[in-house]
Amino acid sequence: MKDFWIACGHHLLDRDESGGLCVTDEFLKAYFARPELMPPDDACPVERRLHRELLAGPRQPVGDDEIGAIADQDARENWRFVLAFRDLLLRHRTLEAAYLAAVRSRTNDLPPLFVNQLVHVILRNALDGCDDPFVLRAAEMFFRQQRVLPHEQALLLGDEEVVGGQSPTPVLSLMSMLGAATDVQLDVLNEENADEYWRRSDHFDMAFDLTPGGRGAQALAQAMARWISHLLAVDVAIEPLRELQDAQVSWYVGLDTDATGLGDRLWHGEQLDERSAGRVLALFRLTFADTGAATEDMRGEPVYLILAMTPDQKLRMKPQNLLTGLPIKRRETVS
Repeated sequence: MKDFWIACGHHLLDRDESGGLCVTDEFLKAYFARPELMPPDDACPVERRLHRELLAGPRQPVGDDEIGAIADQDARENWRFVLAFRDLLLRHRTLEAAYLAAVRSRTNDLPPLFVNQLVHVILRNALDGCDDPFVLRAAEMFFRQQRVLPHEQALLLGDEEVVGGQSPTPVLSLMSMLGAATDVQLDVLNEENADEYWRRSDHFDMAFDLTPGGRGAQALAQAMARWISHLLAVDVAIEPLRELQDAQVSWYVGLDTDATGLGDRLWHGEQLDERSAGRVLALFRLTFADTGAATEDMRGEPVYLILAMTPDQKLRMKPQNLLTGLPIKRRETVS
């Protein structure tokens, strides 16, 4: 079986009997070994001791007073964030349960970096065994910001960091602490070069064709269905649409903040102007395999999914909306 997304650290984790990811000391140590937490030459003794002890015993409790004793303000903030993230993982049996708890909490204050890292590694688990590079590239949208790349009549997406030249390696990648780097080469994923994805999956340097009616939209639909099934144990079918036409929209989910805003306007009967409508990148219709999984008022009714770009042509997908926005009865699946 071909491996992919090695840099997310999935090989450092264990699985429980239900297939969920269980945190290990090795996975936690990878965070404490990140460059942001490596004490610089002028670090105070408290920070040096804390770092040394956590590398030896990554689950040991750390008090607020100990963090407060670190001399450098930025270091204190970094340690508070990473320890809050560690404690979230340790409170739950699986990473999936920790992620669900975080996205359902109204007080969730985890930095996006940690949320995206969780999505990355959980998706790697959900897509384990997937042999379709198009589905895997589509799934990158869940945790990597994209930029729309105008190209004739095609709708192409490129990784924002790669296109913007900020970093040739993923910021969240465990490869970053090894100082890995690679020359950026952005090719559009297609049938001829699809096999290249396996060796390039951690570089995020292949553009994706999301043109309506093409294979890309189908691949994204499959990735979303696997995500929902893995985290909520609800089987759904998701079908790409070219337009809503005259469909009666009983329920919709915005797959990003901008799509939610546009959906709200439609819900209230507002007609979208051409500029706003042009920001919609993709539409999908979701149906439940088991109609009993839906709330009573939505049994037999489809759910419409909307994906949109920002006014500056960025895509910031929010995969948590697929977990918190669907009209389902069963809410708890992993713990």
